[in-house]
Amino acid sequence: MAINRKKVTMDGNEAAAYVAYAFSEFSGIYPITPSSAMADLVDQWSNQNKKNIFNTVPKLIEMQSEAGAAGVVHGALSAGSLATTFTASQGLLLMIPNMYKIAGEQLPAVFYVSARTIATHALSIFGDQSDIYACRPTGFSMLCFSNPQEIMDLAPVGHLAALDSKVPFINFFDGFRTSHEIQKVETWEYDSLRNLINQKALQEFKTKALNPNHPVMQGSHENPDIYFQHREACNCAYNNVPKIVKKYMKKINCELGTDYDLFNYYGSPDAERIIIAMGSVCNVIEETIDYLLKQGEKVGLVKVRLYRPWYGQGLLDVIPKTVKKIAVLDKTKEVGALGEPLFLDVLSTLKQSQMKDCLIIGGRFGLSSKDTTSAQILAVYDELNKSNPKQRFTIGITDDVTNLSLDEKKYLVHTCPSEIYECKFWGIGGDGTVGANKDSIKIIGDYTENNVQGYFQYDSKKTNGITISHLRFGKVPIKSSYYVKKADFVACHSQSYILNKFNIIKEIKKDGILLLNTSWTDEELFEHIGQEDKNYLIQNNITVYKIDAVKIAQELKLGKYVNTILQSAFFYLTKIIPIEKAVALIKEKIIQKFSSKGIDVVNKNCDAVDLGIKNISKVKMELIQIQNETTNENQKPLYDRINFIEKLSLMEGDEIPVSAFMKNIDGRFELGGSAYEKRGIAEFVPEWDKNKCIQCTMCSLVCSHATIRPFLLSNEEVQNVPMNTKLIPAKNQKLKNYQFTISVSPLDCSGCGVCVETCPVGAIQMVPQESQKDMQNVFDYLRKNINKKLETSELPELMSSQFNQPLLEFSGACGGCAESVYAKLITQLYGEQMYIANATGCSSIWGGPGGVSPYTVNNISKKGPAWANSLFEDNAEFGLGIYLGQKHIRDNLIEKLEMLLKNTSSEQLKKAILDFTTSKDKTKENIIPTENLIKELEKDSSELAEEILLQKDYLQKKSVWIFGGDGWAYDIGFGGLDHVLASKHNVNVFVFDTEMYSNTGGQSSKASNIGGVGQFSVSGKDVSKKNLAEMMMTYGYVYVAQVALGANPVHTIKVIMEAEAYNGPSLIIAYSPCELHGIKGGMKQCQKVMKNAVKSGYWNLFSFNPELKAQGKNPFTLTSSIGDGSYREFLSNETRYSKLLFENLQRGEYLFKKSENISKANFERLMRLVDLYK
Repeated sequence: MAINRKKVTMDGNEAAAYVAYAFSEFSGIYPITPSSAMADLVDQWSNQNKKNIFNTVPKLIEMQSEAGAAGVVHGALSAGSLATTFTASQGLLLMIPNMYKIAGEQLPAVFYVSARTIATHALSIFGDQSDIYACRPTGFSMLCFSNPQEIMDLAPVGHLAALDSKVPFINFFDGFRTSHEIQKVETWEYDSLRNLINQKALQEFKTKALNPNHPVMQGSHENPDIYFQHREACNCAYNNVPKIVKKYMKKINCELGTDYDLFNYYGSPDAERIIIAMGSVCNVIEETIDYLLKQGEKVGLVKVRLYRPWYGQGLLDVIPKTVKKIAVLDKTKEVGALGEPLFLDVLSTLKQSQMKDCLIIGGRFGLSSKDTTSAQILAVYDELNKSNPKQRFTIGITDDVTNLSLDEKKYLVHTCPSEIYECKFWGIGGDGTVGANKDSIKIIGDYTENNVQGYFQYDSKKTNGITISHLRFGKVPIKSSYYVKKADFVACHSQSYILNKFNIIKEIKKDGILLLNTSWTDEELFEHIGQEDKNYLIQNNITVYKIDAVKIAQELKLGKYVNTILQSAFFYLTKIIPIEKAVALIKEKIIQKFSSKGIDVVNKNCDAVDLGIKNISKVKMELIQIQNETTNENQKPLYDRINFIEKLSLMEGDEIPVSAFMKNIDGRFELGGSAYEKRGIAEFVPEWDKNKCIQCTMCSLVCSHATIRPFLLSNEEVQNVPMNTKLIPAKNQKLKNYQFTISVSPLDCSGCGVCVETCPVGAIQMVPQESQKDMQNVFDYLRKNINKKLETSELPELMSSQFNQPLLEFSGACGGCAESVYAKLITQLYGEQMYIANATGCSSIWGGPGGVSPYTVNNISKKGPAWANSLFEDNAEFGLGIYLGQKHIRDNLIEKLEMLLKNTSSEQLKKAILDFTTSKDKTKENIIPTENLIKELEKDSSELAEEILLQKDYLQKKSVWIFGGDGWAYDIGFGGLDHVLASKHNVNVFVFDTEMYSNTGGQSSKASNIGGVGQFSVSGKDVSKKNLAEMMMTYGYVYVAQVALGANPVHTIKVIMEAEAYNGPSLIIAYSPCELHGIKGGMKQCQKVMKNAVKSGYWNLFSFNPELKAQGKNPFTLTSSIGDGSYREFLSNETRYSKLLFENLQRGEYLFKKSENISKANFERLMRLVDLYK
């Protein structure tokens, strides 16, 4: 009889963590999306002293990399602890060397993998199974789960079978689609799991562990005489795995009343056409089969659960004998192979069996979480019905090059059961929409009888990007593991999506509901909605409601957070739960989430809930008149760059065919794509008051997105500018012949307000974006036509730099982002000569989105940063390789120039060569001599000159920059960084120090400071921040500095220029406040936070310039002063610290005092360094 189990609403990662915690004594981890949440939960439970099934509290350690995590797990297993880790993608690949060892030594590890795409031509953080397939030869067994409930039910099998079989396991499931999908899950009681353990096998593992009391040698080396046969000795162990897994599946089936097996069949018992697959796609296939069975079709599915070791007989046992045709679906692409891995396994099995006459075809699907729908599955079954189906195919894309794709458009039917209520919410990253919807789906799951499903879709931006929440609930099982295509309820949380013509309205079902967050009147709303959409609203009897949630949030001083307002509106309109109960539950969630931020924040959010109900109004649909629709006969082809970017921006990239990528198969994209997006997401944007402005250009300096800029115009240029351009005479006497203006791009601005907070005279204020729409043409004109004036080079470098065109603009960085400000500034100084090697992390995500690069080229020279991303861990080495590669070519060219100097009779060419070689090591000084040299070379007809001209792009001195965050520099990439700096080569390393792993959700790193609360330091970090700067200073020949732009912009620019000019390695560590710090007042305070960090003594400004030492001067300069006593106040201004005081006052007080004392000691040591280097 099946046991009764508690139902809890959770996602796949939580289900996995729940089981992993039960069976583990130790976890070694390193954060990587989308698996980090599993390790974070384990860490939280451990800190709460929650017991596992062995009645002990598991311990977790965060390592410096995934390789380190695998190493520490290997060691823990060897010492007799049951150990696990959680990883994905490149992280899993870094573990492979240790995985071979763990398997070879028969250690019962269980690795949890939320399967994710491996970076190839581009990085993708989304899911497929390419990482899993890469581990096939390691010796790990592999169990696959298709949804959160299966993870909960079957993940124990991996642990149980690993102990019994002495073979380690990978428990895997699809990243994002399963790891982040929220469902109502029936959970295990730990007592039930304890009873499943084979105590004899457990004791044998413990007894076998390394121990000086009974010592052995593990991990010897062997010669050719014995290695091969020793390797073959493990065969029996692997032969036994399937029956051991089957044994535990049967035990679980007895407990739960389920029918799990190594392979499970679903569908018609006399099916003729079947699909074989594994992972979340099986849910979609089952839903499609349910639909087809009602049509009388004979179709089925074989769901693969145990993938390794492959057990062919288990597959043959479940395939109906009536099957004639089989399609195998693989969620990977194995380039150059006869087929993908699962297909080849199935093919080999069937061709050696009595079913060898079955037709077997193979298809690829779902790469990088490409949505897989029932329409695509219908297309597969239909392909199998053909007399001559494609042997190899793809689904979910349009392949108009090799023509492998199946056409799904004629199968666009709605297979999701009508009893399921479907919802879709369009939000903006950082507005709280996703968080509120996670709470909503948990409320519905935990407090109603409904089954639930929540899944969340994102674009490639940081905060301020597009988010789409897909929610389903109903009394019947939900198998629709794909985006909501037609919704009963759609909410649009930003009116910019209506302005930008997103396909929102046509996603609503007949008689559905549309909720708009807008400030428009009904009349204005229908002015902005296209006629086709208006016709759709009327013809489908859609009810439209609106609410000005932005206004309410402003009145409550909630900033951009409209989530609770719109959350209560959702419950009010859908009536899923009685509204009184829904309000009470929402407020309960608010108290849980925001208590650590203070009672004021809690009360404001609770008030927002009430106002979200009171301020809803029904839109007057009678204002709409149905009119005939007009179609555009001159549609731009998808190959057109602007149309391509438009598709990406509207979340319609799925429509772009393979042929659109044939010119950049290698993954390279033209720079400057972000300028075409014009997203218009900011509700409020800056307005410049020319009467107050002192022309300091600080607003431009601190703008994260280069959307506010100064321009100087000559009298002639003034004649051609748009009429509404605001102009005033330039105040600086050196610029007296010019007119000055500050221009803002309303459609590119993120609305962060950092410019307002930074302006010293209040010359900028935030106003509604719509009031500034006529200023967009001014910005666009000035950006395109007005260039830097020569006289600005006579200004102080700080001001001069801001008249340089920024070659980083309109990125997907968070509003107020410090990282993008630093990077933008460096492009203003060296952008036309820059190489950038960018470590994976925040700066590569906002800096390297496919097709819409925010890095751009200079209007005149058409030169700009050559940007590249390799991996996370190898960025320093990658950057060094770029430097050495181009330097080798340039050095050869210089040798040829020296030969040419001896042989030429041209005095002009001789002078050009001498001028060039004199300046060859100085980036800026070498620009004009290089241009003159090329002109003279072009006049020379010698063979040597022609050879040099073939590679003329390498002549000019380039500036190589290595960008990355603290997670890279302090942790995973530290070894490489150290080696590169020690090499003495002339590369410039710039570290964006956010003091945490910002890109993966705020995990602690070695850059995190004492007392900081984050993932893997939930009770406050208790060890000091790594002193990277002083470590690198010990070499004596590395230029090292710490900067904070908002504290001292002059120092920041001086350091950047000194570092670049220094003919050797340099390291600049830049303090970079982050959205995840929880700064009071938000990221508009970013630059002020930098100032306060230095003022309080939290962050020190200094530089170590070895060049000064060579000149007999003190190489060490300490720019900041001793803290002014505001250290504690500084910490309390950020939630990452203040949260600790709320949760554990005593520990918080202790760690804060410890942190302040260490800070004082650090400053005293820096003072001693001043004397030491005299």
